[in-house]
Amino acid sequence: MMPSKILKQGIVLGMTIFTVLSIVFFRIDSAYSSALTEGHSLQQRIDETPSGGTVKLPAGMYNGPVTLNKPIRIIADGDVQLRSDASVPTIRIQAEGVVLQGLRIVHHGREDTAAVLITANGATLESLDIQTASYGIVIRDSGRHEILDSGIRWTGRDRPDGGKLSDRRNGIDLLNSHDNRIVGNVISSMNDGIYMENSHRNYINGNRFEHSRYGIHSMYIDGTEISGNQGAFNVTGAMIMGVKDAVVRDNTFVKQSENVNSQGLLFYDVHTSRIFNNKVEGNRVGLYVEKSNRNEFQNNDVLQNFVGVQFLESEGNRFTANRFIGNVIEAEANGSKNNTFEGNYWEAFRGLDTNGDGYSDLAYAINPFFQRLTSATPAFQLFFQSPGLLFLESLNTAGKEEWTKDKAPYLKPDFRTEAARSSYPGSSDTLALGIMLLFAAVFTIYYLGVRRG
Repeated sequence: MMPSKILKQGIVLGMTIFTVLSIVFFRIDSAYSSALTEGHSLQQRIDETPSGGTVKLPAGMYNGPVTLNKPIRIIADGDVQLRSDASVPTIRIQAEGVVLQGLRIVHHGREDTAAVLITANGATLESLDIQTASYGIVIRDSGRHEILDSGIRWTGRDRPDGGKLSDRRNGIDLLNSHDNRIVGNVISSMNDGIYMENSHRNYINGNRFEHSRYGIHSMYIDGTEISGNQGAFNVTGAMIMGVKDAVVRDNTFVKQSENVNSQGLLFYDVHTSRIFNNKVEGNRVGLYVEKSNRNEFQNNDVLQNFVGVQFLESEGNRFTANRFIGNVIEAEANGSKNNTFEGNYWEAFRGLDTNGDGYSDLAYAINPFFQRLTSATPAFQLFFQSPGLLFLESLNTAGKEEWTKDKAPYLKPDFRTEAARSSYPGSSDTLALGIMLLFAAVFTIYYLGVRRG
């Protein structure tokens, strides 16, 4: 046989073998990828990854639950969805230094379980999309975590009752977890957006909360900063309770008004904390302060709430340079002595400035008559701003020396930004709102009278 012919046959045979092997390896690789995509071997892949290694998941759907008991990184390469119907956490993190990035986690377990449960220190969760019928992220007895730029929303609306708030669980739930950074997340339709208990020195910044009970619910969180967050259509924007040395700044909470207990910012048993540069607008109560002492409230915008600020049994707080504009009731105080109000702007107050320094020479006293009356008989709220009630309020001067007073109200609103200036209502808006409330009260009383007659 001629050498050239043998060479040609060898080339053909080699190409045939190469083609066959390529097809075989392609099918093996495809089968392996398919198995991963279908979620059959994700836990095995995790177990086979060495400590400090990275699991890079191609786009597809994977089945949970999975447990991470070594410091590894799991990073989505495309649209990666991890699902579980089990009544256990979809992802359980039990090792320090775990990183999750870019995953979509769908947790259908309806018991008190979490989409992600963390019980070790130093986890980083970034750009996650969590859909849960129970809890979102639960952190227990650990700290130094980062939860960044993720979304958490409740998916139990298919329940027969439509999903009551009391049936929902929390978006991010911390217990005995310190020194965490929770930044840039969007949490919707949960019970509490972020719940923190016995968890200190946390940094809660730039998150958004909607359609939940409390956007932020904190109990016993000394030294924590809550800043730059936004909330809308919750029962209460942020509930701060049992706290000292906290910083609450640059937050915006609007339209917490759909519940009789709605507040923009609620402070209960809060001490030696600083609350400044916040905006509470369109809530039932803008700032609610109860049993709280020695706090500093400065440069807050309290706008178009039913009650601007409400005090109950709170002493030694200091309010300076805040703006109260467009509120139906600017302030209520009961059982609250020795609070210092100075240099605040009260839209409804008409003071007297004889030396032209911009501050009134007359003090603004907060009359507790309406709050005391409606606390004893809530139905009297129908008569708000009625001539008879205003007359009775003017007669209520007993104990006036103990009323909360702004000693030197500022007579011009000192807006923080020009954009904010354009959004603030004028006194005509307040008058219109008062007329509407009065009309509603008269109509209700007349209607009830006709029905009974």
